[in-house]
Amino acid sequence: MNIVLYKKKLFSLNKNQKKIFFEKQINLLTQHHYKKSKSYKQILDFFGYKLKNQKLNHIPFLPAQLFKKFELISAPKEKISKILISSGTTGSTPSKIHLDKANAINQIKALSDIMTSIIGNYRLPMLIIEQNLSVKNRSIFNAKSAAIYGFSIFGRNHTYLLKENKEIDYNLLNRFLKNFGKKPFLIFGFTNQVFVHLIKKLSSQSLKSNLKNGILLHGGGWKKMEKIKINNKIFKQKLFEKTKLKKIYNYYGLVEQTGSIFVECDKCSCFVTSIYSDVLIRDKHFNLVKNGKKGLIQLFSLLPTSYPGHSILTEDIGEIIKENNCDCKNKGKRFLVHGRTLQSETRGCSDT
Repeated sequence: MNIVLYKKKLFSLNKNQKKIFFEKQINLLTQHHYKKSKSYKQILDFFGYKLKNQKLNHIPFLPAQLFKKFELISAPKEKISKILISSGTTGSTPSKIHLDKANAINQIKALSDIMTSIIGNYRLPMLIIEQNLSVKNRSIFNAKSAAIYGFSIFGRNHTYLLKENKEIDYNLLNRFLKNFGKKPFLIFGFTNQVFVHLIKKLSSQSLKSNLKNGILLHGGGWKKMEKIKINNKIFKQKLFEKTKLKKIYNYYGLVEQTGSIFVECDKCSCFVTSIYSDVLIRDKHFNLVKNGKKGLIQLFSLLPTSYPGHSILTEDIGEIIKENNCDCKNKGKRFLVHGRTLQSETRGCSDT
């Protein structure tokens, strides 16, 4: 199935325009997966779902946990070119996401649009807050490697901050800052790794310059931050105090919907839905809740075509903001993520 990658800007559609466009595409995806995935068809048939055009809140969802228990594929197995494996606790069963070439390309296109909205139409020198993880098998990625590899294509002069012993390589860092630190450069890392290495461990005395021209993109790992009482605001404050970083973007997404991530607005600190994505909030009985009320996050994406991951009920708690009073003027739902449900297992790229 060839999805319609909308040619307008990421956040250009008003509420009615987005509703018309998105509901049409998400219904086509539901029909596509019903025809192409035997397991998905069995699930929908079991619940008596009527395959007709539906409003967004009536589109069936799959709990994220199902991808750990079943092989959900909507493409011929011989066409699968990549398998993404979710991170999780030791001994837990990971999700396996099967991508064919077309699905992988659409992910890159969408992610490229999102990254362009942050760094512009050019690749920046990139500092990665991690060890150099060599990916031996390019057809199988865990969530951590997939994230690093996926974002690295938007950077150049890739420099990994950590040595093999996970200590900061100050020689490499100072060389990077000497060569690229006077102009904008990209920093990528998982949230708790950024906290450990750029806030707790970084020695100001060992630095020959600061990181003030960096643009930090970070995500995942908030489970560990919650345990030590570090919220997003405190995280940013401590980063600025230690590194002088001002441009800090938190992102949110699932390995089950790779590509259509949500990036935090640098003015209101909310996540914003793009033309590729949407969100609803449900209570414990799966009923919709009003904007401003907390509940389970249901995520929609127009990207998954080789597997039925277009509508997923997560184990995350969030809320849609009632009114958009942000100065950025980007159109799209704004929402917050408050953490995971108490019964959910620890998962994510940097919580392992």
